Amino acid sequence: MIEAHEALMQIDLSVGQPIEVGHGRRCIPITGGHVSGGYSGTVLPGGADWQQIDAEGTIDIDAHYVLELTEGRVEVQSRGLRTGPAEVLARLAKGETVDPVLYYFRTAIRFTTHAPELDRLNRILAISHGQRLADAVRLTVYEVA
Repeated sequence: MIEAHEALMQIDLSVGQPIEVGHGRRCIPITGGHVSGGYSGTVLPGGADWQQIDAEGTIDIDAHYVLELTEGRVEVQSRGLRTGPAEVLARLAKGETVDPVLYYFRTAIRFTTHAPELDRLNRILAISHGQRLADAVRLTVYEVA
């Protein structure tokens, strides 16, 4: 059984306009953001979320970005998916804020850091529960026990 305890952190990612590549493939620039909860800091600009969208609107997520935490820098690799009923996905695609209980948005996260105070992050797997906002993404991150 997988158990998630209290949130490890909350990551609010500021995102830019999608760059359409074609055939359902796009890149979402990560332009910044902030980290709160068990850790605090910022999200450095320059990351990206490469997405593949299928015919039903389900999004395969592959995000890579860097956190600047109080204790040091952390590389984040986050893979997951966002799916739900067609009408909910259509509202999200229009940029509407939708109650996150109406759709499924989860990612598996791996951290890499050389900061001694953050070393334990190198040896955990985290799961996030995501929420798409108008111009941001909110990830509530839990350590998997």
